[in-house]
Amino acid sequence: MNIRRAVDGDAEGISRVHVDSWRTTYKNIIPEEVLKKLSYDKRTELWKKNISKDGNFVFVAENENGEIVGFADCGKRENNNAENAGDLTSIYLLEEYQGKGIGKQLMKRLFHQFKELNYTKVFVEVLDDNKTRYFYEYYGAEFLRKETIKMGGAELSLLIYHWESIEGVPN
Repeated sequence: MNIRRAVDGDAEGISRVHVDSWRTTYKNIIPEEVLKKLSYDKRTELWKKNISKDGNFVFVAENENGEIVGFADCGKRENNNAENAGDLTSIYLLEEYQGKGIGKQLMKRLFHQFKELNYTKVFVEVLDDNKTRYFYEYYGAEFLRKETIKMGGAELSLLIYHWESIEGVPN
């Protein structure tokens, strides 16, 4: 497995992982009509912007054939006013690549980036019903608060976690 910084040409591969992983990860969590409306083309345009955006850091995981099977990104959200703090924005993998340690490798790369940016605190948001929250908890994220968001007419519980210190995360 190769983990590397994303380049402009990766947007299409990232969008495929984004759409496909959302459809498996969020099945029975996010309204089905929202998942059906996801578009590779729209997500490709979104990821072209995300890759080139200053202060945003996108990494991809490639399999032995050089195909993108996962991605992660981080930076600092506009609403993050905490000093020396960043945001783990996402880690997504195709379903068949989950549970193989790739998410941990991507997270290690993100935390390396946080250290380069001199961030000492990191936030991550995850839907309450998303089992990925246990992944973050396993690596030391602590529950901070719960918010309610609306998506596709449904109210969803969004959990905000944080690492008060990023030293040693993940091992």
